[in-house]
Amino acid sequence: MTFRFDPYSPLIDADPFPAYKVLRDEHPCFWSEEAGMWVLSRYDDILAALTNWKLYSSANGNLIDEFPGRAGATLGSSDPPRHDRLRALIQSAMTKRALDHVLDPARASIRAHLAAVKAGDSFDFVNDLGSKVTVDLLFYLFALPREGAEQVRENAVLMVQTDPVTRQKTEAHLAAFRWMADYAERLVADRKKHPGDDLLSNFITAEVDGEKLLDREVQLTVTTLIMAGIESLSGFMGMFALNLADYPDARRALAADPALIPDAMEESLRFNTSAQRFKRCVTQDIALHGQTMKAGDFVMLAYGSANRDERMFADPDVYDITRRPKRHLGFGGGVHSCLGSMLARVACQIVFEEFLAAIPEFSRIDKTLPWVPSSNFRSPKSLMLAKG
Repeated sequence: MTFRFDPYSPLIDADPFPAYKVLRDEHPCFWSEEAGMWVLSRYDDILAALTNWKLYSSANGNLIDEFPGRAGATLGSSDPPRHDRLRALIQSAMTKRALDHVLDPARASIRAHLAAVKAGDSFDFVNDLGSKVTVDLLFYLFALPREGAEQVRENAVLMVQTDPVTRQKTEAHLAAFRWMADYAERLVADRKKHPGDDLLSNFITAEVDGEKLLDREVQLTVTTLIMAGIESLSGFMGMFALNLADYPDARRALAADPALIPDAMEESLRFNTSAQRFKRCVTQDIALHGQTMKAGDFVMLAYGSANRDERMFADPDVYDITRRPKRHLGFGGGVHSCLGSMLARVACQIVFEEFLAAIPEFSRIDKTLPWVPSSNFRSPKSLMLAKG
């Protein structure tokens, strides 16, 4: 039987790891007809691609299914020197002070949402806790008007999805991107008139060597951060909660000793990262594992597979919170390592400190989970948990 790898398949959403192992062992440089691009699955090959942007370019987009006008215009979809300029400006805006402001609001947010779920016997971690806390944090960081929170969340979730039947972004997904871009444009225009002590104002005023971000760069940065923040951070938390539900000994260890949470988060990022696959474009012919990727071909970097590569990690299919996997690719790598990784780690640690203190015992209700249909990300649409 001919092996196929379809990143749009619901079976891949549910469990990509058996297919990843076949890719690593038998087809380490594989042409996917369904995706229309090559797939790299081994840790060393993906790390090499991440650290060589001249050969593996992001300038034609980094999402498997890219939005019109985004490629080359954002931090994740550009190469140096443009990427370096954008990163320096954005990094100068994301000061430690701006991130420190998250600590108290994150704790207050999770406590408020926990109070709402503690009354019942069961709850949906994704929609009752993780997603709500993430939206709260983003709205606080950017000082956004609260009345638009639910619409922002709905459009951000739509943006990361792909239709599993048509294998592309549908009009609904593109409309969500346009809505978010218009929303960001209005925010930037208003904040330029009424600056404040928030991350959006920092983006507008950030300056490095006499340069500032252009209005469109600020708009696309905000659009991307809201999309990635709501999906990636909420997905990160959802996958961590899923791991702790599936591995009760690990959960009980963390509940008994919260100091173990940071290492457990790193293991979850390795074992079950929500950021599964991203795209590059090869700039010249590359011979690899008996195949030749031609200049101009797209290539999929399967981070989720690299993090389960036994060539890099011993017993990779074992969830071990004492592992300390320092070189995992849960936040990418190279020049495109996630700029929001520090914020994600801090926020997630606070959420799970409070969550496990309030609800130390829980279990999954549904053996089969509904997954967000996405060619890039993997996270549950909902995660119903029973307390006790």
